[in-house]
Amino acid sequence: MRLGPHLHRIGNDIVAAYLVVTPEGITVIDAGLPGHWSDLTAELASIDRSLSDIRGVVLTHGDSDHLGFAERLRRDHGVPIHVHAADADRAKGGDKPKTPMGPMRLGPTLGFFSYALRKRGWRTEYLREVVEVADGDVLDLPGAPEIIGLPGHSPGSIAIHVPAASALFVGDALTTRHVLTGRGGAQPAPFTDDPALALASLDRLAGVDAVWVLPGHGAPWNGTPADIAGAVRAAARH
Repeated sequence: MRLGPHLHRIGNDIVAAYLVVTPEGITVIDAGLPGHWSDLTAELASIDRSLSDIRGVVLTHGDSDHLGFAERLRRDHGVPIHVHAADADRAKGGDKPKTPMGPMRLGPTLGFFSYALRKRGWRTEYLREVVEVADGDVLDLPGAPEIIGLPGHSPGSIAIHVPAASALFVGDALTTRHVLTGRGGAQPAPFTDDPALALASLDRLAGVDAVWVLPGHGAPWNGTPADIAGAVRAAARH
């Protein structure tokens, strides 16, 4: 799905990943679930590009529903996978905290897990090698992605600012569709290691200049990062 001249989404409001498309090549932001491989190749074909145009993948964090096809790209096509140092072990299959699921409704929860099954989420392929990144890095990839540390959902959660696409990718630092309740709108994401820290980290988005805020779950937000951060805080109070 095309969101702008340099910006495409694959997947849907349940699980999404993104492509930053430039004449120099493509940067993939998050890698969804393993079954999103077919969505990736179909989207590339629709814009007359190929896997050979992908210069790198940047992960917003190391959870399995964002790793998807990343290792396949690395292993079979030599694409480097970038992740914050604090989430590198998680992306390689290391231990993660057992976080409470929180509120849930049967229908949306079953919908989330059944979609994950259809997209082969039960076949997580953890990364064998990663390129570690840190807060403040500007990566030598198409779109010059800028790394903004947003610890809370996980220790190494990040936002990725791509000025060329006027886009801010936030992973699970927030959501616009709660996968367990089906509730829409800006709100805290479930399965968060440290909810208080995740909310505090949103302060870092206030000065970011973007017209798209793009979560890993939920509809794209067409508005400022400051506005969505305020909306998430408001939702957390209720």
